[in-house]
Amino acid sequence: MRPEIVIPNPWSRLRQFTPAHVGLGRAGISVPTSVHLAFQVAHARARDAVHEALDVSQVRAGVATLGLDSLALRSAAEDRATYLQRPDLGRQLDVASQRALDTLGLPYRADRFDLAFALVDGLSPRAIHRHAIPLLEQVLAGLRGSPQPWDVAPVAIVQQGRVAIGDEIGAALCAQMVVVLIGERPGLSSPDSLGAYLTWAPGVGRTDAERNCLSNIRPEGMAYADAAARLVALLHESRRRQVSGVPLKDEREALPARPTSRNVLLAP
Repeated sequence: MRPEIVIPNPWSRLRQFTPAHVGLGRAGISVPTSVHLAFQVAHARARDAVHEALDVSQVRAGVATLGLDSLALRSAAEDRATYLQRPDLGRQLDVASQRALDTLGLPYRADRFDLAFALVDGLSPRAIHRHAIPLLEQVLAGLRGSPQPWDVAPVAIVQQGRVAIGDEIGAALCAQMVVVLIGERPGLSSPDSLGAYLTWAPGVGRTDAERNCLSNIRPEGMAYADAAARLVALLHESRRRQVSGVPLKDEREALPARPTSRNVLLAP
């Protein structure tokens, strides 16, 4: 397509601030060919992220470098196609995992865990591969400085799982709270976004209103250091107040202070 056929969009300068598909221009009544092709590539990457298989061995090796034990579990969704069509099955463990977790939990029940982590593939196993271990490392470092120590359970690594599967895991391990790190639904500019969900007193039947969520954790979104600091603060406050979800707020500053002299919408 000849350059003169493409009509620029005045909003295109906003693209220096965001990877979102904005200010794309047009060619006649359609988007330019280059933009259309870029959209198709982004869409393909998002689809690939959904169908990527979780490398359990890689994740377990990463957890081991942090000095924690781990266990491999699966949801009741037997394959990816079932997982995508039956969200309810992704919220519960399969029979073999239930038995393994129950057996593992027996020695621990006399000494209740303060905290359990579940690394769940969700809708983007790629997010777990890239971000779960670096984030978990910083969270554990933040917890080590606490006046009151944290007893952390073996880390559950779950295939074909949804957020609520952490409730069953946390309850089986008799953990006071559970944090689920899960691959979020891929977007056109974020195929590897990681979410963190905190639930106090986990148990089957907990609702989303009883959880706290940090979203879009990745270098291009919420940085590891910021996410870890927010999560550690929520963990401390959750343990102090024995709540999570709606009653528990992230009271850290929402965004770092930035100069206000420049308006990006009006800047030349």
